[in-house]
Amino acid sequence: MTQPNQEKQQLKDKHTQLQNSRRHIIKDLIWFSLIATFFKALLIPAYHSTDFEVHRNWLALTHTLPLSQWYIDETSPWTLDYPPFFAYFERFLSLFASLVDPAITDLYNGLNYKAPSVIIFQRLSVMASDTVLVYSIYMLTKNMELRKRFMIWVLVVWSPGLLIVDHVHFQYNGFLLGILLLSLGSLQKGNDLTGGFIFAVLLCFKHLFAVAGPVYFVYLFRHYCRGGILRGFGKLVTMGTVVVGVFMMAYGPFAYYGQMKQVLQRMFPFGRGLCHAYWAPNFWVFYIISDKVLAFVFTKLGFHILPPTASFTGGLVGDSSPFAILPMITPSVTFALVLLAISPCLVKAWRNPDPKMIVRQVAYAYTCGFLFGWHVHEKASLHFLIPLAIVSTESNEDARHYFILSIVSVYSLFPLLYEAQEYPIKVVLLLLHVALMWFGFSSQFTDSKNGGGVSRWIEKIYLVGILGVETTHNGGAFEDALDDMDGVCEECSMERELRR
Repeated sequence: MTQPNQEKQQLKDKHTQLQNSRRHIIKDLIWFSLIATFFKALLIPAYHSTDFEVHRNWLALTHTLPLSQWYIDETSPWTLDYPPFFAYFERFLSLFASLVDPAITDLYNGLNYKAPSVIIFQRLSVMASDTVLVYSIYMLTKNMELRKRFMIWVLVVWSPGLLIVDHVHFQYNGFLLGILLLSLGSLQKGNDLTGGFIFAVLLCFKHLFAVAGPVYFVYLFRHYCRGGILRGFGKLVTMGTVVVGVFMMAYGPFAYYGQMKQVLQRMFPFGRGLCHAYWAPNFWVFYIISDKVLAFVFTKLGFHILPPTASFTGGLVGDSSPFAILPMITPSVTFALVLLAISPCLVKAWRNPDPKMIVRQVAYAYTCGFLFGWHVHEKASLHFLIPLAIVSTESNEDARHYFILSIVSVYSLFPLLYEAQEYPIKVVLLLLHVALMWFGFSSQFTDSKNGGGVSRWIEKIYLVGILGVETTHNGGAFEDALDDMDGVCEECSMERELRR
């Protein structure tokens, strides 16, 4: 065989091996996804929050009304407050929902509709949208070694945080985080234009991801728009055109109808207050507690302290302060603090725009937004927790940080499931997650005594403190759940007896 033919055959064999390897990876990932889907299906009858009715109303709203009325309709208290691409997504889902059960998309008579058809349809819609997350994980991990790949799949595809928030509480975070991971994967591979395009699309699905906007801007400006003044300017124009084009597709129709003011007011309701109804464990919790402690101390010292009339979680900004002693916090203050906290990361991205660091930098930005942002949802911890899973397998130090951060993040989601029958679910999910992390990191970092677990005494004390708080606060919740199950069993037994 001649030399050219031998080289051609070798290339063909390598291509065949690569295809076979990819097939095995896809097969394994499908099995991981099917196992997760099985548990998601078991959670279909579980408790769901008011977000369930919010999204059902958005299905009805986008299906019934013309586009010009989507952001001005107030038929339901659950008005549309997500960016236009998510509204288009709801419109797409409504086409199938109306076929399953026309009452689902009945805007005027379907308020608080809770038939099995709507519950099953909306649960299945979240499961189907998770395919974006699975695909993004495949793209990020297909070239990794087996142990790292499996560990990341466990942390993301089997994430207890996503199970609690999306498949019990009810939202579409897996779908949105999948888009984010696709963007980050493109940046890691050097496909900056694609990464910037996908991130712009994500912002038009959910604007709260804009916290990482400064990191994206600095990184792309320094990494993509390089190569001299003329070439760099040309790339800047290209990137700007792509991003502006995405936003024009999203907001153009509403600008045409003169509704941009209504859209922005819906998307940025600053009157909701500094904290969410379920407080996120961030800096403002300490700030509020400090204000309460100072008010108590000054009152005991004989000072006349007027009790605040405003709420931390609601009320119009500027009307009155919810603080008795400390200065009032406004959205502009939180914005400045977030930007200040992100600034070290921006400096690093400017000096050395490294594709290998972009996941960490974006996760850091979302962490800053979580800690210092305005009206932060406890669910926002997923914005940095899921991306950090991608880099958690790179070193023992990364694994150790992720181990404790993941536990705290998932535990902070517990208040979302406040009913007794869901208590065993969230506890078992967290314990299984801890066990999988411990054994997974231990098997990967065999040269470490701690195996990616907790090594510092302060971290151990922190986790023990969480256990103590949970035992004290919810000690009887598990027993209540068992009692509820016993009650259901007794009712079933009585029904069988009556049938006989």
